[in-house]
Amino acid sequence: MQAQTTVPSAEEVLKAAYKQASEQHKNVFVIFHASWCGWCKKMDASLNDSTCKKIFDDNYVTVHLTVHENDEHKKEENPGADEILKKLNASDTGIPFWLVYNNEGKLLATSFMQLANKKKENIGCPANEKEVAAFTAILKRTSSLTTKE
Repeated sequence: MQAQTTVPSAEEVLKAAYKQASEQHKNVFVIFHASWCGWCKKMDASLNDSTCKKIFDDNYVTVHLTVHENDEHKKEENPGADEILKKLNASDTGIPFWLVYNNEGKLLATSFMQLANKKKENIGCPANEKEVAAFTAILKRTSSLTTKE
């Protein structure tokens, strides 16, 4: 018989990430994801690709919060993660959805991109030229990323 593991709350995950980020002089990159989400898997693969991994490892403590799971995986969700999305009006914007916090928990950026019609759209896993440009601008603003990188 295996012991059940308790999924940490969003608050616990973030608290640990802020502590680590403070010790390492980094920001926190939070990705909201689910086991069924193909774009979430693409985002993780991109962040772990050799062209990006060092930039993220040098500048961010990256953590995942599980949301929007189907019934079979509902127990894997981080309690409180949905509430964070609700506060940001991001519950229905799709995943991955990501945030950047400083090491004290101040929100620095979200994956919302401002559109010409004043609406906001979730960049998620950046796939087109506009999304990549918006994502790069956020990374430059929240890290030591240079134009060359």
